[in-house]
Amino acid sequence: MNRFLRSWKQWQSVTKFLSLFCLCLFLAVSCSTQQSTTTTTPSPVTTATAGDGRITIGTTQKPRTLDPADAYELASLGLIYNMSDRLYSYEPGSTEIKPQLATALPKVSTDGLTYTIPLRQGVVFHDGEPFNAKAMAFTIERFIKNGGKPSFLLADTVDSVKATGEYELTIKLKTPFAAFPSLLSFSGVCPVSPKAYELGAGKFKPEIFIGTGPYKLTQFGTDSIRFDIFDKYWGEKPANKGINLQILSSPANLFNTFRTKAVDVAYLSFQPDQIRSLDESAKKGDWQSITAQGSVVTYMVLNRNQQPLDKLEVRQAIATLIDRPLLNERVLYGQAEPLYSMIPNTFNVSQPLFKEKYGDGNVEKAKELLTKAGFSPQNPVKIPVWYPSSSPTRSLAAQTLKAYADQKMGGILQLEVNTVEGATFFKEISKGSYPIALLDWYPDFLDADNYIQPFLDCKKGSEAKGCETGGSQTQGAFYYNPKMNQLIDSQRKAQDATTRQKIFAQIQEQVVTDVPYVPLWQNKDFAFAQNGVNGVKLDPTQNLIYKGITK
Repeated sequence: MNRFLRSWKQWQSVTKFLSLFCLCLFLAVSCSTQQSTTTTTPSPVTTATAGDGRITIGTTQKPRTLDPADAYELASLGLIYNMSDRLYSYEPGSTEIKPQLATALPKVSTDGLTYTIPLRQGVVFHDGEPFNAKAMAFTIERFIKNGGKPSFLLADTVDSVKATGEYELTIKLKTPFAAFPSLLSFSGVCPVSPKAYELGAGKFKPEIFIGTGPYKLTQFGTDSIRFDIFDKYWGEKPANKGINLQILSSPANLFNTFRTKAVDVAYLSFQPDQIRSLDESAKKGDWQSITAQGSVVTYMVLNRNQQPLDKLEVRQAIATLIDRPLLNERVLYGQAEPLYSMIPNTFNVSQPLFKEKYGDGNVEKAKELLTKAGFSPQNPVKIPVWYPSSSPTRSLAAQTLKAYADQKMGGILQLEVNTVEGATFFKEISKGSYPIALLDWYPDFLDADNYIQPFLDCKKGSEAKGCETGGSQTQGAFYYNPKMNQLIDSQRKAQDATTRQKIFAQIQEQVVTDVPYVPLWQNKDFAFAQNGVNGVKLDPTQNLIYKGITK
């Protein structure tokens, strides 16, 4: 999930070699026999060349499940998003919510615990069952009680849900949470037919989807999926005649499949050098490149429970050393945005305080801070840097940091690169095994709270031991600050946007002072479409929006 990082000058020749190697690999793969399609129904998948008004989309994202109560991966959530509706949704390019199956924003009680939501009438599920408050209450209850991967999102927040009228839903929270309407826009919190699904721990239906959205599922295969138009959809009908999804086995296959025009649109996942190649060809008119500012952030975790990161000056020195524009230019080919707050700049509360306080690549200041902490070239700072081995990009990221420190820091800072299998990494990071770790964060919902509470909240801890239970312990930083806990609670209780903005400013000021994390960059999302294909848009949660695409 980390984006590519590349090291200093000594790595340039290595990169050229890898690029040539990958190009040869792409050509070799494109000549191989195409994988046969295995489907759960006999319906054939139409190719992109057919003139039937259907859109063929290529991707490498293979869904584990289509059950919204158990879907927590982008591959599944992107499909569910396009087959469903939610109480609230986002406009493309915006993080502001708007009513969808709700007819207005919730009415919130004075204590911030009770949300009353009016619902849209005249909506039916794909199986013909009516949508109403009872169906929505069933959906939320099932999301919580069936115990799927994302169930904690509502289980930790919702105390009860009930239909207080045929088209009125009332939800009571355990504690005040001002961002709750944004949480209700999570793709998996979409109504499903009570007739088609059931309550009960582990009772999931991974191969069907019966919701209320503009498309209905008509084919679900191992490498192909088909959506047809739902003719009883309550809202504006899709501009196309349906969707054929082709699941490719690798970025190389997706790259070549798009270049040979076998798909109309290609999205997720390409490697950075492939994106650069496709983007350059788009500028020549070969096809179209569609970009959007993403909400995924890449950051560095600094474990305050491990020496020498228990010293504030050491954490500040590392923050001072990072050169984000250099990383973006040499590693990411300009396919990201330098990030100077843990809250990305898609939110108006984001403040670039790391840039103001530490700048980029301030080597002399970093040396000064390390010297102040008692270190020297004869007594250097030695810190292991860890990353999950799920992709080669993480290796390049860590090697870049090491190479830059070796070249620029005169021996006073020595970084040691280490990797481990992903499952082990995420198990061990919460135990405090890693001094420095490189990670990405994919938000569950679009509110600044989702970039703060999961990183900085600590339910149990002390100055001596750090965080023992809470978000910062899970992330591996073990950051503990009673003031931060109070600020997080205050912003969650505040319903007024101006008040929340002021609190988020205080939170960001505390983070830049204490440095439990160092923000690195914010991603950009890229999709590619053939000439003659129109209406390709991405939403801020990385979803490709199917219903507006035409050709």
